[in-house]
Amino acid sequence: MSLNLLSPSEIKSLSFLDSSKSNYSLNLLKFQGGLPLKRKEYRCTVAKRVHCSAQPPPPPAWPGRAVVEPGRKTWDGPKPISIIGSTGSIGTQTLDIVAENPDKFRIVALAAGSNVTLLADQVKAFKPQLVSVRDESLVKELKEALSDLEHKPEIIPGEQGIIEVARHPDAVTVVTGIVGCAGLKPTVAAIEAGKDIALANKETLIAGGPFVLPLAHKHNVKILPADSEHSAIFQCIQGLPEGALRRIILTASGGAFRDLPVEKLKNVTVADALKHPNWNMGKKITVDSATLFNKGLEVIEAHYLYGAAYDDIEIVIHPQSIIHSLVETQDSSVLAQLGWPDMRLPILYTLSWPERIYCSEATWPRLDLCKVNLTFKMPDNVKYPSMDLAYAAGRAGGTMTGVLSAANEKAVEMFIDEQIGYLDIFKVVELTCDKHRAELVTSPSLEDIIHYDLWARDYAASLQPSIGKRAVLV
Repeated sequence: MSLNLLSPSEIKSLSFLDSSKSNYSLNLLKFQGGLPLKRKEYRCTVAKRVHCSAQPPPPPAWPGRAVVEPGRKTWDGPKPISIIGSTGSIGTQTLDIVAENPDKFRIVALAAGSNVTLLADQVKAFKPQLVSVRDESLVKELKEALSDLEHKPEIIPGEQGIIEVARHPDAVTVVTGIVGCAGLKPTVAAIEAGKDIALANKETLIAGGPFVLPLAHKHNVKILPADSEHSAIFQCIQGLPEGALRRIILTASGGAFRDLPVEKLKNVTVADALKHPNWNMGKKITVDSATLFNKGLEVIEAHYLYGAAYDDIEIVIHPQSIIHSLVETQDSSVLAQLGWPDMRLPILYTLSWPERIYCSEATWPRLDLCKVNLTFKMPDNVKYPSMDLAYAAGRAGGTMTGVLSAANEKAVEMFIDEQIGYLDIFKVVELTCDKHRAELVTSPSLEDIIHYDLWARDYAASLQPSIGKRAVLV
């Protein structure tokens, strides 16, 4: 890529993306309609609080290959599963899979946020032993909704309840569908309890990779990716010999604005950004698809999951979303995983790995290549400056990747709430990462990761527009 953030020992008083090789900032500002985004009088310089380290990067979850280890854990009957975030998109789709395969999986514990009605229905249908609701004030309502059950589950509210669901003694695999850094502590608890992780929470690796990966290795825990792109890579590296992986190619749909001239981006609305051409997803991930921040974050995940260098991870626009990602081996062969856009398949594989479970054509349509036309193109760095930001943060490492993710999440929230314009998302993220360089921690603890996640959200929120929706950040 054209931008490469300097190592901690080389950081100077430069903008996060200052580079002689890139005109990203200039190009972006040209499309702001004459309203430049102005930085406060913060010019970050290296300070004593920068934590430099010569330590090597954390060990990847799957170092370029995936093999089943001898003596892998076994269990009697259907595989016992816990779900964190059971009422969200990942959680509900996981439960659909369990309902379709009662001979393969069973639910032992569920954790949800505030959707008590849906949680109660899930409890009645799947009969977990333990349930958690994040909002403690909703416990009474949940108990009333479950009052007619003969065998009632134990209910533990709040963060502690989510942690107990994650480390339930009977669970073999924990599906982490909770959004944001709220999923970090439960994931850590699950790893320390020896549970395999069906990973749908991006922050686990993007923010927590330097801490979580060594912990997973220590406890011999497998991290199984539940998103479509990394599941595709995971499937492609099954059985590869050591050292065979040469390159990872992440495919991207291009989102709502893939065919829109870059000059028109300054006028797009929230409604425009939410019109994804292929996938039906939540608001945040749909906006991330429009900005391509989702793919930039997946680059960082790919580095942590598979140990690939950032120079060996590429992004290509594939509008049809049929090829979910590809890997190139040392002999230049390219392996790909194909399928209809359906999140159930990667979720299913995290639950069944290393086995393959038969799926009925009635509910899992089979791919017909004669009905699809596959095309590809290189992404435009001017239209998608998120790529340069993500590669820069990834090369900086440490707490920078978590700051990038948290700042983006806050910026998207402000955009959806119409506090800032679409192009301002990129500047909010850049300004936040730029400010963080002075306090970058290269080998963070869990407390460091959580601290800078919260800091990034607060700092991004402080970059408030001074006039109207077409923001001037001051």
